[in-house]
Amino acid sequence: MKILDFGSLNLDHVYSVDNFVRPGETISSLKMEDFCGGKGLNQSIALARAGAEVYHAGCIGKDGQVLADRLKEAGVNTKFVKVLDCPTGHAIIQINAKGQNCIILYGGANQEITEDFAKEVIDQFSKGDLILLQNEINNLPFIMNYAYEKGLQIALNPSPLNDKLLACPLDKVAYFIMNEIEGSEIVGGEEDPDKVIEKMKEKFPNAKVVLTLGKDGAKYFDGEKVYFHGIYDVKRVDSTAAGDTFTGYFLACIGEGLSPEVALEKASKASSLAVHIKGASNSIPTRAEVDTTDIKLDPRFL
Repeated sequence: MKILDFGSLNLDHVYSVDNFVRPGETISSLKMEDFCGGKGLNQSIALARAGAEVYHAGCIGKDGQVLADRLKEAGVNTKFVKVLDCPTGHAIIQINAKGQNCIILYGGANQEITEDFAKEVIDQFSKGDLILLQNEINNLPFIMNYAYEKGLQIALNPSPLNDKLLACPLDKVAYFIMNEIEGSEIVGGEEDPDKVIEKMKEKFPNAKVVLTLGKDGAKYFDGEKVYFHGIYDVKRVDSTAAGDTFTGYFLACIGEGLSPEVALEKASKASSLAVHIKGASNSIPTRAEVDTTDIKLDPRFL
């Protein structure tokens, strides 16, 4: 199975701060660093490092060549990365003393995806291949409809969640991979994870659902059975790419034919390893690291 990640490519400007800036407040950062990022790039790198055959499709400006280079270095096929005459998308990220983050996105070239370009890319894939989408590029409804028409399996990471995304043809999604906040919003405000899963099944009976719960682990529902896995006991430094790492590893394992239980285990371990390294794409571990690093489950899950 080939995996196409049609997603964002961002230059990340990361500011280390004691506390997040508040309305009307001016603060000094402790440090500023630049990283390659974007949910699309992060998830493509996670897929590649997990061992998947992954192709990235998206757009950058002339200032974004470093992003294409980073994808290639990770083993991602970049034949569908297009260079446009406009600025590359970027993100402004604050990381506080607890390792938490808050992010402002500027779309740039990520918002210049045309229908013709989308068709040109999707036509290179076959029925049964998987397309991974997030909500950091434009023309999502067209991409989803066309990919579905061509017989591709659609995996959606509904982030960032907004009205534009909720208006997409979500009934065509085969895999939802989302956090508890996104899941709650999609089903109308329900907060209990088990009830979120129940309502997702009611709304999207043909979809499989992965619900990540932060420090409380992750759940997967395949239409019949719920599987659970906890997090690992590591020092939390920067959670920026944790969710993207989980998404890439889970889908790579499923594409490899591994069971949902094993996919949850590998994805949970990979995302736990990612949070103790600062940065986004550079914090994503290799499959060898995931398979050989000896870390223990958080004591709450033993």
